[in-house]
Amino acid sequence: MKLQNLAIIFIIIILPISMILNSYIGNQVKTLNLQISYDNKLDNATYDALKAFQLNTINSDSSDLANSKLRDIEASANTFFNSIASNFNMAGYNKDILTEYVPALVYTMYDGYYIYSPYTNTLDDTNRDFNEWIEDDEIKNLSDADILSDTHNKEATYKNEQTLSGVKPYIYYSCRYQRGNDDFVITYSLDNYITIQGKIDERWVFDSGYLLDDIEFQGDKVTYRGVEIEGNDKTEECVFDPEGKELKKYPYIKLNGVKYYNDKDNAKWFSILNGKKYVADKFKDNAQTAIQYYKEAKVFTEKVTNSNGEYTDIDGITQKTDGYKLGDLKGSDAVDEKGEKLTDKDENGEKLTYKLGDYEIFQSDDNVHIEDPNSNFNQQRLAVIRYSIERNLSIAIGNYNNYTGVQTNFQMPKLREDEWDKIINNVSIISFMQGLNIGGKIYNGYSIITNNKNQEVVNEDSIYMITDDNQYHRANDNNLLKERCYY
Repeated sequence: MKLQNLAIIFIIIILPISMILNSYIGNQVKTLNLQISYDNKLDNATYDALKAFQLNTINSDSSDLANSKLRDIEASANTFFNSIASNFNMAGYNKDILTEYVPALVYTMYDGYYIYSPYTNTLDDTNRDFNEWIEDDEIKNLSDADILSDTHNKEATYKNEQTLSGVKPYIYYSCRYQRGNDDFVITYSLDNYITIQGKIDERWVFDSGYLLDDIEFQGDKVTYRGVEIEGNDKTEECVFDPEGKELKKYPYIKLNGVKYYNDKDNAKWFSILNGKKYVADKFKDNAQTAIQYYKEAKVFTEKVTNSNGEYTDIDGITQKTDGYKLGDLKGSDAVDEKGEKLTDKDENGEKLTYKLGDYEIFQSDDNVHIEDPNSNFNQQRLAVIRYSIERNLSIAIGNYNNYTGVQTNFQMPKLREDEWDKIINNVSIISFMQGLNIGGKIYNGYSIITNNKNQEVVNEDSIYMITDDNQYHRANDNNLLKERCYY
């Protein structure tokens, strides 16, 4: 066969393959570029939502209140959908269409989180016989669902079995533990503050506080890791006194979203609301001093961790009762709402392992303190937060298939370890977008934006002590100089 014939045969075979490969590669590049573009748009919309939430919480004195926080989140979610509609406008999508591709938004807070997603409104359908305030005998004994039905109230705001989109009830970072006859719940937070409630040692317990190790005090002298602590909160602010008609500088403390100012000249504390001055007669500031903080942390830590129940009270006296004896509590004691152990099978699908580990949660020693990032307590805290978010978010995204007409299978994506680290250590917003066709694949994206400027929590990495040698140290630094610290 002549060389020319071989060349023609080669071209006939290779040319179509090259054209197909070129088209395939071109489509893959186009798909990849489109995915990157959509990721950026989703990031921008999530950032806009975070900025809206951040501005609302910082500029509102009532941002710590539940109803105000819900309002701030609703406004933030609305900003997200407006922003994402604006970002995707050139792609041919409007707000109503894009809403069907966003299965959930998650707002992680200090001790829990909100999920913004569709839900079915369910009214009480049990008939009542105590609606004396209702004059109409026809509906006097009807249930809420019947009263607000189209038959009796066509203009009712809420309807039974109505599909709505909004913020679901707050979910705490909580875990239930059962050990012998003890049955209690521990609620964790983004730092070392916990709340314990339930039955321990045949008595009902409701207590909360900070966990800190290596604290010693005698009278008003307190040392933390060998460092002497002193000083009150020295935050000051210029405020217009509506009674004295003058602008003065007062030290203040903010509690539950309200600022309390210290009028030292008249030995009283006051707050200002709508231009009026309100004296807080029963307000005490001693709980806000650094000394008091460490004293209370030592008392609470010993009550929780000492297996013998002994602890040192606020006056330095050893108490032998009322301790919770949780020093040997393990992650394997965690149970679900049915009281069943939280277990999982290993990689081979055989041996059962505990989802939250099998180690003593409150164990500490001279090298690793309970508040240290690598402590057993922090390992358990992060595991509980992750498990709670993962479980409830998977349910919310999985249920979204029942609320949308989009032909796609909404699923919880697998997040990387570094992304989980961001989520469980910061106030953040997580957004999800799934089901959009981007050519060679279906888009399944998410965005995680952390919020460092808020009224929820101050991260421990942002807290420093300054010693007499003018050196700054992190509050949980193992190499703190043994000098007096100021705040």
